[in-house]
Amino acid sequence: MNDVYQWLSGHWLSLILYISGAYLVISLLVYFLQDVILFRPEKLSKEFQFDYENLEFQEYLINVKPGVTLSGMRFKAENPVGVVFYLKGNSRSIKGWGKFAIDFVRYNYDVIMIDYRGFGKSTGIRTQEEIKKDLQLVYDKIKEKVDEKYIVLYGRSMGSGFATKLASANNPGMLILDAPYYSMSKTTGRYMPFMPMSILLKFPIPTYKWIKYVKCPIHIIHGTSDRLIPFSSSIKLSIINPAKTRLHPVISGGHNNLHNFESYHEILSQIFTIKKIEFDKEKSSLTFVRKKDRK
Repeated sequence: MNDVYQWLSGHWLSLILYISGAYLVISLLVYFLQDVILFRPEKLSKEFQFDYENLEFQEYLINVKPGVTLSGMRFKAENPVGVVFYLKGNSRSIKGWGKFAIDFVRYNYDVIMIDYRGFGKSTGIRTQEEIKKDLQLVYDKIKEKVDEKYIVLYGRSMGSGFATKLASANNPGMLILDAPYYSMSKTTGRYMPFMPMSILLKFPIPTYKWIKYVKCPIHIIHGTSDRLIPFSSSIKLSIINPAKTRLHPVISGGHNNLHNFESYHEILSQIFTIKKIEFDKEKSSLTFVRKKDRK
């Protein structure tokens, strides 16, 4: 043991330099490779033909600027009462996500989905700011055809942060967050607690900062057994803007399987079909005063 102490005392500077060098290398790898780590895009050829059973749809392309094109789909309801702008997660393309449109078309909502830059047929370099601008561009195009009060923003996983940002900067009728994170920095920090992710991350996506400015009703849906983004993140988000927010837990639901739970679909049914009843606090226990307390 003494030999070990003697070796350390004689080589402490070399050891510190070695550890510091390794830490720097890991930091550089995280910084430059994070796009590969965070995003798992599925790329599609320009000739690819979309096909969905029992769904009427239309494909469209938006030319943002030279070298940047957004690929999108519109799933059509027979007699639409509004539009759901669905912001998907960080994997695959709308080829696979399109099947979830049926969950909203059945309530007579058209559904708009797009692929982020580098996903599907969409082109261009991804940055947090560029994605925000792209989504605002699409939102503005929807707004040209539909009054904002009939627009529902639905953000799934990674898309939840961007949906929250859109809702904070606009006036949609509703915001629905599916398995949202408090911030991307906090989420990635759970897996690399020794790294300064708030500094290294190019996509911090601070949902918690944006949700406080959302003025429309907010519905948060989250599985209680989600191991990727813990249910606690939704609890923390729900208390930031409590007057507007309702939290819907899916008991035993994970991160990628909520659509397999009947309770998830029951929640959507409540959200899209419930009729708002005006609340009279004078006729509730909120202002109840016992007779002896009045004296």
